[in-house]
Amino acid sequence: MSATGPGTAGQAPARIVALIARREITTRLRTKAFAFGTLAIVAGIAIYLLLINALFSDSDTTSIGVSGQATHIASQLEASAGELGLDADVTTLASAEQGRSRVDSGELDAAVSGAASDLEVVTESELDERLHAALTGITQQQVLRAALAQAGVDDPGAVLGEANAAEIGVTTLESADPEEGQRLAVGAIMAFLLFFGISTYGAYVAQGVVEEKSSRVVEILLAAVRPWQLLLGKVAGLGLVGLIQLVIIAGLGLAMATASGVLTVSDVAYTTFAWGVVWYVLGFFLYASVFAGAGSLVSRQEDMQSVVTPVTMILVLGFVVGINVTMADPGGTTAAVMSLVPFFAPMLMPGRIAASDVTGWEIALAAGLTALTILVLTWLGGKIYRNAVLHMGSRLRLAEALRPSKV
Repeated sequence: MSATGPGTAGQAPARIVALIARREITTRLRTKAFAFGTLAIVAGIAIYLLLINALFSDSDTTSIGVSGQATHIASQLEASAGELGLDADVTTLASAEQGRSRVDSGELDAAVSGAASDLEVVTESELDERLHAALTGITQQQVLRAALAQAGVDDPGAVLGEANAAEIGVTTLESADPEEGQRLAVGAIMAFLLFFGISTYGAYVAQGVVEEKSSRVVEILLAAVRPWQLLLGKVAGLGLVGLIQLVIIAGLGLAMATASGVLTVSDVAYTTFAWGVVWYVLGFFLYASVFAGAGSLVSRQEDMQSVVTPVTMILVLGFVVGINVTMADPGGTTAAVMSLVPFFAPMLMPGRIAASDVTGWEIALAAGLTALTILVLTWLGGKIYRNAVLHMGSRLRLAEALRPSKV
C-alpha cells in the first residue's frame, strides 16, 4: 500500500503529513546524488584542510644559514627575528658558496655572509620582511657601535642599550581580537552552507511538485489527501533531508578542522553550528512554500526555471550582498539591519553571531520577523499550490492562482 494511498482515509492529518514526509525522506536519502554529493563535499573539506596544514607546516620555520664573519651574529639573529614574530632556525655553514647552493636546492630560505656591518643575503626569490628588518637592525647597531667607539664614547654598549629600550607609548581604544579572522571564516562558511542547503532543497520542492504534475501522480495523491497535507509533508520531508546533509557536512567539517589544528575557536564554531541548524529550519520553511507555489504554476520541467528564478535571485542577492557587508563590518549598522530582514536573516544572522557580539534582542527580533513572514508566505504559497496543482497545460498566471480555491 502506498504511503499516501487510499489507506490514509480516516487517519489523523498529522499522521498523513508524517507519511508523506517519510516518503520524501526515504526517497531522497537513498539516491546516489545525496550520498555522492555529501561524500564529495566532505572529501573536498578534508583535502582543503590537508593542503592548509601542509602549507602552514612548511612555512612555520624559516631556515637561515650563516657563514664567515656572519656566524658571530647567529644568536643575535635568532633573538631579533623572534621579537619580530619570525621563527628562525639558524645554522652555521662552511662558506658563502655552500649557502648559495643550499638556497638554490631549497634546503635554506636564506644564506647570510659578510661582516655584521656589511651583510650579504642570498634568497631564492623575495626576502621575508621580518628577516630583512632583523638583519637591517643588526647592521645598523654594528655601524652605530663603531661610530660611537670612534667618537670616544667609553661604553657604546650602554648607549645602544638605552636606544633599544626607548619605546613609544600606544593607547588602544579597542582591544585587538586575535581570533577575528577565524570567526569571520566560520561565519562565512556557515552562511554559504545555509545558502546552499536552502536553495538546493527549495528547488527540490519545486522540482518534486512539477514531477508529480507532469506524471499526473498528484491527481492520485489528492484523491486520498488534502492539498495542504501533501504540501506540508513534502516540505517537511525535504527540509529534514537538507538538515541531515547540513549536519553531516558541518559536523564532520568542524571535527576535522578542530582535530587538524586549523580551527582553534571551536567554541565559536560549535555555537555557530547550533545557530545554523536553527536558522536553516527557519530559512527553509520561509522559502519552501514559495518554491512549491512557484513550481505548481507549470506542468513541465522545461518551464520550471522561469518560475523559480525570481525566488532564487532573492536568495543569491541576500547571500552575495549580505555576506560582503557582514564580513566587512559584522558589527556595523548596515549588517545589523540586513540581518533583521526575513529574506536575508537565515544566512546572515549566524555569520554575525560568529563574527561579532550580537545582542539577544536582535536575534529574537530577527527570528520573530522571520517566523511571521513564514506564516504569511506559507498561507500565500499554499493558496497558490492548492489552486494551481491540478492545472495542466500552459503556465498558469499568478493572478489566476490567487483566485478563490478550486480544490
